[in-house]
Amino acid sequence: MGLLSNKIERDQLKPGDHIYSWKNAYLYAHHGIYVGEGNVIHFTRGGGQESGTGTVLDRILVSSSPASSTDNPCPRCGDQSRLSGVMSSCIDCFLSGGNLYLFEYGVSLPLFVGKARGGTCTLAVSDPPEDVLRRAFYLLENGFGVYDVFKNNCEDFAIYCKTGLLVFTSISVGRSGQAASFLAAASAVLSSPLRFLTTSISGLTAVGYGMYCVSRVVSDIGVRRDVRKVSVETLVARAGSDLHESQVVTEMAMAKAA
Repeated sequence: MGLLSNKIERDQLKPGDHIYSWKNAYLYAHHGIYVGEGNVIHFTRGGGQESGTGTVLDRILVSSSPASSTDNPCPRCGDQSRLSGVMSSCIDCFLSGGNLYLFEYGVSLPLFVGKARGGTCTLAVSDPPEDVLRRAFYLLENGFGVYDVFKNNCEDFAIYCKTGLLVFTSISVGRSGQAASFLAAASAVLSSPLRFLTTSISGLTAVGYGMYCVSRVVSDIGVRRDVRKVSVETLVARAGSDLHESQVVTEMAMAKAA
């Protein structure tokens, strides 16, 4: 593993690893949990199962179902092209021709900032593999709620399996580093009063990149304060009311305070 790439070979994988593969010319990545024997549990977006931004971004920020079709089904998985939600696929179907990367946990702050692209690592520490696998298999049977580009996507699923952490405020993005990066990039310069301190291109670039890095750090699941450890059984039980998971945890916090 290095600063520039998290690429990994298949024979290096261990059950409980959080893996991902870049899609759409590196615009977005699809994430999942490797569970051993060449299988991956992941959360996919499908018709009637998702919500999004209502813009063209919805065509970009998509974690697609495996690409095998009825005409050429995978000999192990069959045709999964029309499926959605939490599913198990072989690693070939999960990658859909892309390269394999390992998401890193417990990285240092300099390394986190040095990884300019979000959705590749986090400051948060992973739970033991047995806990990760238990959450992944439980959610495979019970679901992970409604897919949402910014609050409940495939990376959020994988990070929850690895950490058990949920966001309990309903006004912020979820745990997804790549969603936070898109938002940080969009607002880095325009939302900062520091942009008025310089008019040069290099100055604006430095200010923008600085704000981008700060935004990424403060939104990381490992440092933000609006998160709480929630058991997978509690998550599934409360999510049965069709509330978004952040609302579920907010409801839990209010009940506790009362």
